[in-house]
Amino acid sequence: MAELTLRQLAASSGVSSSHLGRIERGDRFPSGHILRKIAKALELDESLLMVTAGYLSPQSSSETGEEPGLYRRLDPYVAKVLSEEPVTMQRAVIGILSILRSLAQSVEKE
Repeated sequence: MAELTLRQLAASSGVSSSHLGRIERGDRFPSGHILRKIAKALELDESLLMVTAGYLSPQSSSETGEEPGLYRRLDPYVAKVLSEEPVTMQRAVIGILSILRSLAQSVEKE
């Protein structure tokens, strides 16, 4: 894969270079929507990027047999609100949501 500047990635993804810079520095955690845009621009597997960011568990796509991007997508309102929070808060909330999803899935299986 050719190396891109932030401006080039911004132009191809539709995500501002300033927002990409904040993500790169760790000041912001990207929403699922932003990750999908970046994955498309970089021609990467969306589910791999979602796993790397912590939106999906590594086994979720193989276990469910469903489209991973659709299966674990955050509510757009939640993603928007989270994107405005500090990175530490975003990671904590995503961790809590992952736990809640796991609990809900275990209850459904019973």
